[in-house]
Amino acid sequence: MPTRAGDCWKRYRTPGGEDMKIGMIGLGKMGGNMVLRLQQGNHHVVGYDRSEDALRNIEAHGAQGARSMDEFIAALGEPGHRAVWVMVPAGKITQAVIDDLAARLSPGDIIIDGGNSNFHDTQRRGEALAAQGLHFVDVGTSGGVWGLAEGYAMMIGGPEEAVERLRPVFETLAPAADRGWGRMGPSGSGHYVKMVHNGIEYGMMQSYAEGFELMKAHRDFDLDMAQIAELWRHGSVVRSWLLDLTAEALKNSADFDALSDYVADSGEGRWTIIDSIELGVPTPVITLATQMRFRSQQEVSYAGQMLSAMRRAFGGHAVKTLESPKQEGMVPEVKAGDHPKVAAPENIPAATSGGTGSQAEQLGETGNQRTQDSE
Repeated sequence: MPTRAGDCWKRYRTPGGEDMKIGMIGLGKMGGNMVLRLQQGNHHVVGYDRSEDALRNIEAHGAQGARSMDEFIAALGEPGHRAVWVMVPAGKITQAVIDDLAARLSPGDIIIDGGNSNFHDTQRRGEALAAQGLHFVDVGTSGGVWGLAEGYAMMIGGPEEAVERLRPVFETLAPAADRGWGRMGPSGSGHYVKMVHNGIEYGMMQSYAEGFELMKAHRDFDLDMAQIAELWRHGSVVRSWLLDLTAEALKNSADFDALSDYVADSGEGRWTIIDSIELGVPTPVITLATQMRFRSQQEVSYAGQMLSAMRRAFGGHAVKTLESPKQEGMVPEVKAGDHPKVAAPENIPAATSGGTGSQAEQLGETGNQRTQDSE
């Protein structure tokens, strides 16, 4: 099986629309793959990243790599007609990149934030950049490591004029020119819709995980998890792409024993819950799914220890002591251009190299806090 996008495990050509030049800052598993898809659509892409390996990867597929911000900006073309897509970890890193770009670009230029930024921050950034004559477009982007082959779903916020100028880019990145992308409204609306999308995703994932754990625990029936997942994929009301991926993993006898039960959260679940409280809209499933992620991130639950102590104190019951804390490693993130099968659960223990960012960046946890303190 091919392992690099350049091996043409799927090539994509823009169905109509003019080719255009665009810059991409951040060439990780999302940004790098988006560059490759844009290249396949015959756009001229200039990429910038701190990783030399990431730059060489896009250059091998025909994109132009820049080794400095000065070189990057100079390669984008005429002031007032330039567009830069920022695909870096949410939070202070995004703010720093946008501040740098704002000091270098000219009125009429466009800055696109395709990461998982907090929509409040996006609204604030949009106002600040508009005062400088710069267009700011927020693109909530979904598709993961399959986006290169299947296309990305894009929830877009920002000025209509800027979104329309970027139409050829969106038509190429989307699953089809007329599907999978659209303008949601003004600045912040794209990231807001993506936030709710990810909150729903938390709930769906948690529900699947709980159901399969329950069935696995009912040992009297000796249920075949792979058979059930595959059966549910056809005709069932719970079929979904998440179930497709789960069924594929179970069919290939994925060994979950090698995995920690630590589940990262990138912030969107938290923000969805906060917004639901502010609007008075109940979201119990999303809230509980997010709380379960918090529990998974604890090495030892202080609340659980307290419960154990209280139970012994009032009832004299036996309790367990902690022998040793768990030791966890980390399998790096998937690289841009890798076939999505690299990320399949059965291939996780074999992965030895990948992303170049910090652990928080690779786990997607940099967006947990708002960035007001970065200004």
